[in-house]
This record gives sequence, structure tokens and C-alpha cells, in this order.
Amino acid sequence: MPNLNDKVFNCEKELTLSIIGGKWKMLVLWHLGKEGTKRFGELKRLMPGITQRMLVNQLRELEDHLIVHREVYPVVPPKVEYSLTEQGKTLIPILDSMYEWGKDYIKNNLDESVEPQRVRSSHESNG
Repeated sequence: MPNLNDKVFNCEKELTLSIIGGKWKMLVLWHLGKEGTKRFGELKRLMPGITQRMLVNQLRELEDHLIVHREVYPVVPPKVEYSLTEQGKTLIPILDSMYEWGKDYIKNNLDESVEPQRVRSSHESNG
């Protein structure tokens, strides 16, 4: 079975979830995949609630896994941009499917009388 950073995975799905799992990584991937290259500050503004440290860590992990490319420009002040690698772009259809699944789940299974605004606004702002 696949091995990544000294972790052994029982199946490919477990490996995939290890690479893209968590609250913030999928949002980073969504924004880079749907909106293109972003600077750090732009990504931070698109994800209210994420700390600077968490965003740095998530971007580093995605970069280490060859999903996100970090481009540093030799200018003052420093300019750094993030984009999806070719491998990262292959995740967009998966994220699209997850978006559709979540939208369908909300429509068919959640009681709209229980905090409908929270579910809707969270869904719409984060894709």
C-alpha cells in the first residue's frame, strides 16, 4: 500500500483524505481551482476564521504533497503567489462532486427549520 511521510495507508482513499482532508485544505484548493492564482492575503480574506499560522501550515503541506505551487518573486516587498499544480488541478472534479453531494444532502436531509441561514451561508461562501 502507499507510503507517505512514513505513514502507511491501508487504501488509496485513506491516502487521498490524508492529503486533502481537513476543514481548510479543501477550501484552499477550491479557491485556487475556481479563482486561479492567489496571494497569501487574498486566500486569508477568502477564509474568515483561519489563522495565519494555520493557513501557512496548510499551504506548506499542500506544497509538500505537490498539490500547490508556491512562486516567490524577487521583489521588495516580497511577493508570493500560490496556484494549483497539474496534480492539484486533477482534484477539482472531485471537489465539484463533493460540492454537489453536499448541496443535495442539504436539500434532501437537513431540516431547513433548524438554522437554515447557517447551513446556506456556510455552503455558499465556501463552495
